[in-house]
Amino acid sequence: MLIRTIAALAVCALAATSPAFASDNLDTIVTTAMAASKVPALGVVVMRDGKITEQAVRGVKRIDQQTPVGGDDVWLIGSTGKVMTVAMVARLVERGVLSWDAPLEAMLPDLAQEMRPEYRKVTLVQLLSHQAGLPRDLQDLGSAEQLFTESQPFPRQRLSYIAKALKDKPDAAPGTAFGYSNTGFLVAAAIAERVTGESYENLMQKEVFQPLGMRNVGFGNTHDGQNRGHQAGKPMLTMRTFDDGAPPMFGPAGFLHMSLGDWARFNLDQLAGSKGQGKLLTPASYRLMQTAQPGRPAGLDWGVQASIAGRQGPVLVHQGSDGNWLAMAVLFPEQGSGVLAVANAGPDMGADKVLTTVLGTLFPSLSPARQAVK
Repeated sequence: MLIRTIAALAVCALAATSPAFASDNLDTIVTTAMAASKVPALGVVVMRDGKITEQAVRGVKRIDQQTPVGGDDVWLIGSTGKVMTVAMVARLVERGVLSWDAPLEAMLPDLAQEMRPEYRKVTLVQLLSHQAGLPRDLQDLGSAEQLFTESQPFPRQRLSYIAKALKDKPDAAPGTAFGYSNTGFLVAAAIAERVTGESYENLMQKEVFQPLGMRNVGFGNTHDGQNRGHQAGKPMLTMRTFDDGAPPMFGPAGFLHMSLGDWARFNLDQLAGSKGQGKLLTPASYRLMQTAQPGRPAGLDWGVQASIAGRQGPVLVHQGSDGNWLAMAVLFPEQGSGVLAVANAGPDMGADKVLTTVLGTLFPSLSPARQAVK
């Protein structure tokens, strides 16, 4: 399945549902949405005024067991974690360690002669806004399946992967079109690793998780005893091929797991940053992340929409799935509100319908109706 991603959420097409339940009935919203579905568990966080105002979890960690999921359990958040990778890179740019506009051939000089000429002038902004022309994933994925059992350090694995990917023919000329790419984020991570001499995993801890107090965070698939993802009605306990999910080195493209509270901590900082009050980054970095690139549907890496489901925007959106989980994030910066929702199953078990039902029910309480254009 790899990391299946959508920068602009499918819920943008939702019609607003009947008026939202009162905020103290989030449990009812979640329970109702899950009824008659095959989704084992669901977690939802509502944010308003700089804090979590509601949180609800329902269901079981594994469909073949009866252990209930708890409020502190971890969830794989898929490509909604890409914006966290962007934040890490932005911290390095702010310190002058990296530059948004440096060419790829200068940032990865050891690969400059081997990569296709079209990629040599690609910038970090293009990589992180899906404008580098790179295909979504390595075109010959079969040649990379050893990554599921590879014992080499993750930075070396990522470097090997992107060395092959940078030889793939571009889907479009760099800078000319939006084309969603996991590879672009692996390339950006390799650049950060090269310039700092540290792994992506260490950089994320130092630059993002620790400053925001995110302590219950991990990389790759969840483990025994934790909340587990599901596919085809079964828990996915072992990843062997790209049909199963993603290899552990895929973290920069959104292969992270964390508690609902930690996921909210990052997104609350994004909401604060939209008002010039963020803790992690400078105002300029938040603006770059949250503003759509000219003529494109996304910033770095937020999908940016004027409205959603009839509610007033602007709206920052993202969705992510490895086929075994489905996560959706929707923020209303002007309202200072947002919702995060995640299921421990993919669309094949109806997670998309469950999550969009929850979001559609909550939207009227998070942003007023869109003003009609006169």
